[in-house]
Amino acid sequence: MAAKDFYQLLGVSRSASADEIKKAYRKLAMQYHPDKNPGDKKAEDKFKEISEAYDVLSDTTKRKNYDQFGAAGINGNPFGGGNPFGGGGFGGQRPRGGAGGGFGGAGSGGPDPFSDIFGDMFGDIFNQTGKGGRAGGAGGAGGGFGGNPFGGFGGQRSQQPNKGSDLKYTLSITLEEAAVGCEKLLSFMRQVGSKEERAKLSVTVPAGVKQGQRLKLAKEGDKPSTGAAGDLYVIIDLQEHLLFRREENDVILDLPVAYTDAILGKTVEIPTLFGKAEIKIPAGTHSGQNFRLKGKGFPRIGATGSGDMLVRVIVDTPAKANPRQKELLEELSRYNEDTPLVKNYNDKLQTVLKGRK
Repeated sequence: MAAKDFYQLLGVSRSASADEIKKAYRKLAMQYHPDKNPGDKKAEDKFKEISEAYDVLSDTTKRKNYDQFGAAGINGNPFGGGNPFGGGGFGGQRPRGGAGGGFGGAGSGGPDPFSDIFGDMFGDIFNQTGKGGRAGGAGGAGGGFGGNPFGGFGGQRSQQPNKGSDLKYTLSITLEEAAVGCEKLLSFMRQVGSKEERAKLSVTVPAGVKQGQRLKLAKEGDKPSTGAAGDLYVIIDLQEHLLFRREENDVILDLPVAYTDAILGKTVEIPTLFGKAEIKIPAGTHSGQNFRLKGKGFPRIGATGSGDMLVRVIVDTPAKANPRQKELLEELSRYNEDTPLVKNYNDKLQTVLKGRK
């Protein structure tokens, strides 16, 4: 069987730039990723093919050998016997800039789709220059970042020749901070030459950032004595909120309302990501009904506008009524008419029962 053309697999020309190759790979990887195509063997095989193609074409040395010798230039010695290029061949550590180069460490298991698709995508959006400098001595982390946020860090460094390792820092922020943006001080350890150094950097978190998105601080990773410094990737971790939860760019609030207020109606003050707001609960509101506050959600990164705030009413009934309340409720029940949901249910019930006769 003829060897597959890696350029053709990615849909790019042989003169395509590194950025064009990366863009083509991301598009295809998003389309054929196994998580988006569960149980689809063809999509899985296609994903493996494009990942193999990207692994080769994204690396300068591999691409040069592939262009010169074809598949033989990456799978072994095109001249037979030994490795004519010296060193450990092409199946050892992943080259810097290739797939999975971020935090995958050594190995030749192919591209890491989460690093290259989801990670690099956000890294490109939030590419920052590190601010601050080295921390003097071994002082505290400052800014609430005491200790080592990396935890068991050795496995997260990807050792590559002539370039320092990339580092990863998980930054925990509140939903309010994610909504308006914030600036945080990072304190962490990195390798500089042959020594460990405690560094402090300021990072700007943009408004609208989502869970798992990352910010890239170029050349703020490990710094070898010779060669280029690695990068620092700041991974966003959104803290759970006591009242809110996030769905894409919308923020959700479950609002308990007393049953009397749901019947009679009431204006209620509620919290938002940006302060407070008032919402009118109309008379006759039922449990589960949603009210929308336009533009009170998270800003859309890379686009105009913001998500909305959705307030879901939960009608709260008392677990126990006092004697006077019970007396009033019993009197009220004598004038009861079917409420809309009860009437709808009863109509459907009658239809079901008639169908059984």
